[in-house]
Amino acid sequence: MALKDVRILIVDDESFFRDSLRETLEKIGFTVVGEATDGRQAVRQYLTHRPNITIMDVYMPEKNGIDATREILAIDRSANVLTSSASDCASDTQAVLKVGAKGVLKKPFEAREIYDTIKTILCGR
Repeated sequence: MALKDVRILIVDDESFFRDSLRETLEKIGFTVVGEATDGRQAVRQYLTHRPNITIMDVYMPEKNGIDATREILAIDRSANVLTSSASDCASDTQAVLKVGAKGVLKKPFEAREIYDTIKTILCGR
């Protein structure tokens, strides 16, 4: 699969992180198909776009990343959700991994880490 064919949904309530992540993903060569600012929007955007990868913040208003990840995976067990967090508290990201997220991206985002993590998930490792 070519990088431009990898469709990504960004979910974060902070516009700075959404913008930063979008810019990084597009520089790498991925296609950002949508953005959401909370967990409810994330589920709707997932259903609309069916992305290859969803990058989900943990803490958001309305519905947090844990509940949104759980709901997306109930809809599509093959969904690839990555959690993103600036928190140094391991329990934050572990909760999302426990419900089925496939990996963790730490904020601030680094292009190499994003690329390697997405490649690993898409290659099934």
